[in-house]
Amino acid sequence: MSRLPVVAIVGRPNVGKSTFVNRVLGRRAAVVEEKPGVTRDRREFRAEWSGRDFLIVDTGGWQVGGDQLTEGIRSQAEAALRGADMIVFIADAATVFTEDDRAMARLVQSSGLPHILVANKADGPAAEADLDHLWSLGLGEPKPISALQGRNMGDLLDEIIAALPPKPEDALDEPDRPTLAIIGRPNVGKSTLLNKLLGSERVLVSPIPGTTRDPIDVVVDLDGLSVTMYDTAGIRRRTRVDEETEFYSVIRAKQALEEADVVLFMIDATEGVTHQEQRLAEEIRSAGAGVVVILNKWDIAQDEEKWWVEDGVGDRLAFIAWAPVLRLSALTGARIKRIGPAVQAVLEARRTRIRTPELNRFIRTLLEAHPPPVRKGRRPKILYAVQAGTEPPTIILFVRGGEIGSDYLRFLEGRLRSEYEFLGSPIRLVARTRTKRSPRD
Repeated sequence: MSRLPVVAIVGRPNVGKSTFVNRVLGRRAAVVEEKPGVTRDRREFRAEWSGRDFLIVDTGGWQVGGDQLTEGIRSQAEAALRGADMIVFIADAATVFTEDDRAMARLVQSSGLPHILVANKADGPAAEADLDHLWSLGLGEPKPISALQGRNMGDLLDEIIAALPPKPEDALDEPDRPTLAIIGRPNVGKSTLLNKLLGSERVLVSPIPGTTRDPIDVVVDLDGLSVTMYDTAGIRRRTRVDEETEFYSVIRAKQALEEADVVLFMIDATEGVTHQEQRLAEEIRSAGAGVVVILNKWDIAQDEEKWWVEDGVGDRLAFIAWAPVLRLSALTGARIKRIGPAVQAVLEARRTRIRTPELNRFIRTLLEAHPPPVRKGRRPKILYAVQAGTEPPTIILFVRGGEIGSDYLRFLEGRLRSEYEFLGSPIRLVARTRTKRSPRD
C-alpha cells in the first residue's frame, strides 16, 4: 500500500496556518484564535484537491528561543519537516518579516524539499503589490492569498498538487482501522501515553494543563493491531471552560469520542475518581464506545492511594463496571503491553451478535423466573426480542401491556453480561411498546 504524500504547513505564530488548513479542508478542524501559540502539537488531516489525496500537517508557530513550552512547539514543527514531502511556508503579507521568519526559512532551505512561500492576509490588490520584502527570505516568489477569505486558494492548491511526488499507479485506499480515543481530565498523562505507544515525541508533553488543544490523530500499532488513535484535550466542567479556544477544543474532543470504537479512559491513580470522571464516563457510555479504564501513574501511587482509587472505580464508576481496568505507568511504559490485548477483546465484544432464536429462549427463561414488575397497575409483557445491530450491541424488546422500567432493563443487561462476552462494551436495550391495532372500519 502506498502512503499519502505529506504537506507540512510551517511559519511563525499567528500568521494564519490553522486558518489556511481549515480553508483547505472546508471545515473548522484546527483551532483558530487571534493569539499566538494556540496550535501546539502537529496534527495531520486528510485532504483532497483535483482528485489527489494528501495529508496536510498543521504545526505550532516556530520561534527562536523561549521557554520550555515554546521549545517543545518548535521541535514539533521541525519534526513535521522531517516527515514531509513538501513544505508550505506561510508568512504575514501585512507585516515586515521577523528573525523567526528568517530562521524558519533557513530550515526550509536546508531541508532540500520542494516548497512554496505563501503571503497570507493579502486581502486585496494593494497588499499583493507590496510583497517585495518577502523575496529576501530566499524561498522564491511569494504567493499572495487570504486564507480567511479564500482569495487565490484554488491557484495555490493547484501549485501544491503539482509539486507533490507522482501518484503511484498501484496506490490503494487506506484500510479501515478501529478508532481509539484517549479521554480524561487535563494532565492525567494522555499525551505521554500516546508518545510511549508511538516510541517518539509525537505529541507535545508539558506539566502545564491544557497543552493539547486539538485532538491529535495518528496510526499506532498495538501488538499487531493497527488503530487510529486520538489524543484529545482534557475535558473539563463547562463552568471552567472560559476561553473560546478551549471551548472548541472540548467540542472536538467530544466529536472524537462520538467517532471512537474504543475509549482509553485515563484516571490519575494519585488523585482517584472525581465527579468529573463520573460525568466523562456517562458521556462515554452514551456515545456507545467500548471502554478500557486506565489507572495511570500506578508506579508512584502510595498503597493507601491504590486501595482508595480502586474502591472509587468500583463505586463511583459502577455503571461501567463491565470495562476492563489496567494499572500502568505511561511515563515509564510499565504494563502498557496490556493495552493491545484489552482493546482487541473489547473490539470483539462490540461485534458480538446473539442469534434471534437463542436470544428469545434466553429472555423467556428470565421472564419465567423474574417477570417485569407491575407499573401503574399493569404488568408489561415482552413479546419478542431481536438484536438489531452491533458496535455497540443493540437489542430491541417489543413490549405490550405497560412500560418496562430502567431497573428491569438493568437487570436484563446484567443477566446478558453473565451469559455472553460483552467485556468493555455497552449494551443498548431499547423497549418498544406495541399497542393493540384498531379494528378496521
